[in-house]
Amino acid sequence: MKRILFAIAIISLSFSLVNTAQAQNIQLHYDFGRNIYTGAEASRSKVTITLEQFKADKLGSWYYFVDADLSSRFFESAYTEISREFNLGKQSPFAAHVEYDGGLSRNGSFQQAALVGAAWNGHNADFSKTYSVQLMYKQFFKSYDNTRSYASAQLTGVWGLNFCNRKLTFAGFIDFWRGEKANGHGCLVILSEPQLWYNFTKHFSIGTEWEFSNNFVYNSDPNSTQTFFWNPTLAVKFNL
Repeated sequence: MKRILFAIAIISLSFSLVNTAQAQNIQLHYDFGRNIYTGAEASRSKVTITLEQFKADKLGSWYYFVDADLSSRFFESAYTEISREFNLGKQSPFAAHVEYDGGLSRNGSFQQAALVGAAWNGHNADFSKTYSVQLMYKQFFKSYDNTRSYASAQLTGVWGLNFCNRKLTFAGFIDFWRGEKANGHGCLVILSEPQLWYNFTKHFSIGTEWEFSNNFVYNSDPNSTQTFFWNPTLAVKFNL
């Protein structure tokens, strides 16, 4: 549920003349993945709460999100990404990007990573269409047993489109990075999460997110070799 609409805000506000601006939202997602893949995703949480916040300043912008996965009995996990962008010149489409990814779960932790690289951001005249491309060095850290520190790289694309008098918003991202399998062999990880929202007001939206991934989701079925998954959600969003 990460960095889609706020990446659009980063793009828009980095080109504006406003010295400081900020935005925040809360999303509630009901995930159908466990219903679709009853064996491979038997442990997948059905409910996720996402908190996002963005703040721009004279140098660039801050952004973070936290995904909290819930079950009927437990707070299962919390995953966060925190990033900072530094604008490379006034009105320049280029920015330096620094990021931290990590989190904790009831059974352990997520493997932590640090990223550094460059972003190329753009938009049309009224900001109804936005895009960003980020190329980053990614360093994974040994975060728990059976993980190790290794170097990687990540390519990220982000897009946003507002239409029908801004009543509809279609936005999303796609990530490509080098991961490692349990046997230590490298693999290409792909993760994309397009979202479609109907904006009833500037504060309330209903929509859906479709997560597409390969070599990303943990497969809990020992008899399955499946690596590609599609996990749709039904969601509501409150802009604060």
